[in-house]
Amino acid sequence: QVQLVESGGGLVQAGGSLRLSCAASGRTFSSYALGWFRQAPGKEREFVSRISRSGAFIDNADSVKGRFTISRDNAKNTVYLQMNSLKPEDTAVYHCAAGRIYSSRDSDYDYWGQGTQVTVSS
Repeated sequence: QVQLVESGGGLVQAGGSLRLSCAASGRTFSSYALGWFRQAPGKEREFVSRISRSGAFIDNADSVKGRFTISRDNAKNTVYLQMNSLKPEDTAVYHCAAGRIYSSRDSDYDYWGQGTQVTVSS
């Protein structure tokens, strides 16, 4: 069992930056691939970024490439999402997720955090 708790969301102006963190419980953190997903009001949840168990492989959605960076610290059981050059369309609830498969599909993830709100004003 893995419990995930996100933090770092908030209100920011367009062009600004935020850094999301997701802290995990348990001793098997390094055995999980991790992902960030987001869901805006009235929209389906969408993939944002993923990172492999060792951190050697990462992948981002086209909509955030060049602006968002995912990283992990297995010693601290934490995954991060650095978000730069934020746009109003990035406004959403951001969730981190853990799973056995390095995947961009939300159905491949077994554990989810409750989410943190990111609001970008124009």
